[in-house]
Amino acid sequence: MNEIAVTNNGLPRVVIIGAGFAGLNLVKTLEGKPVQIILLDQNNHHQFQPLLYQVAISGLESDSVVYPIRKLFKSCINMIFRMVSVESVDTLNNRVITNLGYVSYDFLVIATGSSTNFYGLKNIENNSIGLKNINDAINLRSWILQSLESAIDGSSDEEKQKLTKFVVVGGGPAGVELAGALAEFKKYLLRNDYPEIDSTLMKIYLIQSDKRILPAMSERSSAHAHEILKDLGVEVLLNTRVKDYDGQSLIVEGKNGREEILAGIVIWTAGVRGNAPDGLDTVLLSAGNRIIVNEYNQVQGLENVYAIGDIAFMQTPEYPKGHPMVAQVAIQQSRNLGRNILAVLNGEKSLTAFRYRDKGSMAIIGKKDAVADIKNVFLDGRAGWLIWSVIHLITLSGFKNKLAVALNWAIKYFTYEKANQLIIRKYSPGHTLN
Repeated sequence: MNEIAVTNNGLPRVVIIGAGFAGLNLVKTLEGKPVQIILLDQNNHHQFQPLLYQVAISGLESDSVVYPIRKLFKSCINMIFRMVSVESVDTLNNRVITNLGYVSYDFLVIATGSSTNFYGLKNIENNSIGLKNINDAINLRSWILQSLESAIDGSSDEEKQKLTKFVVVGGGPAGVELAGALAEFKKYLLRNDYPEIDSTLMKIYLIQSDKRILPAMSERSSAHAHEILKDLGVEVLLNTRVKDYDGQSLIVEGKNGREEILAGIVIWTAGVRGNAPDGLDTVLLSAGNRIIVNEYNQVQGLENVYAIGDIAFMQTPEYPKGHPMVAQVAIQQSRNLGRNILAVLNGEKSLTAFRYRDKGSMAIIGKKDAVADIKNVFLDGRAGWLIWSVIHLITLSGFKNKLAVALNWAIKYFTYEKANQLIIRKYSPGHTLN
């Protein structure tokens, strides 16, 4: 196997796998420092996952939430990017094996993130869709619009009901935000854009296995979000587990026992698992396929291999089940690790252990309502929506993207026009059609 052609400039080489929040912020921390950075990712762009749901419901253009990696780091003279698929890591020889060859490293940082976890429910995996990347968002948008177009045709009432019934599984922020956006689509746009469809046929369900939605947030946030969703017409099913889905009938178990819901589209936001690369000993992985690390994000038994972000499983007294798989953890871990790598290269023996500083949690429910838990402060309604909007705009990559999203949100604040309701490519579960 040949080595990928990258110039060796004699500096210690830090190879980073993954261009998510963790990988990008590590590059920023090491930018201009005496190291050579090799960034590997199977895509040539960074995607802003918190806004994927808005692409899915035609609220934003897809290019508003992605940004080219090369453009993002065009002034970073000590970083080399390669668009490759990582096949495995060879920790014995300090190599990363890709589809185009291998890359040697002095330090390896695994920042491969997470993917949708269907918990072994194969029928659901084959017949539903997750929402973890831009492809998922574009495919879901097509699937939603296709179903509405099909419901116009001369199908039976039962078929129309199925085609206009949307089920979101998982009551975390992603599920709550998507269910709220679908409900607003029904309330404000369905009658104008699809007058042939009786709006009373369209049903939106949000299914949560816990006793409340937004379980990681305060009870006030959960209660407010639940109330707003009900006002929007979303049927929220708590303490309910999804057991099976064949593309037609969704089987659930709840307080009324086993029930069947006729549903055309099922969107799975109920869990994630780590994207651990091949080559690591299975004893280094947690039950959620996350890589077990110490307080310095160092992989057990591997002195020069680290994991950060969603893929890292670090147990602490405050977080016995690992840190939450959110962007703030990834950003803070990457910055701490970057400083520690530089300290190692400077011969310093004292490193800084990672301590997560929780800056709060937020979820938006509709275009003018959100909940935010910021330390001891609770915000809801328009105040919550405003803080949610500002923080997401600040975090978004690229000035052009910030401007496009801000303008889009300003227009939507006064109208309910959608950005793009084009079916560019047809989609059905398991297939993307031309």
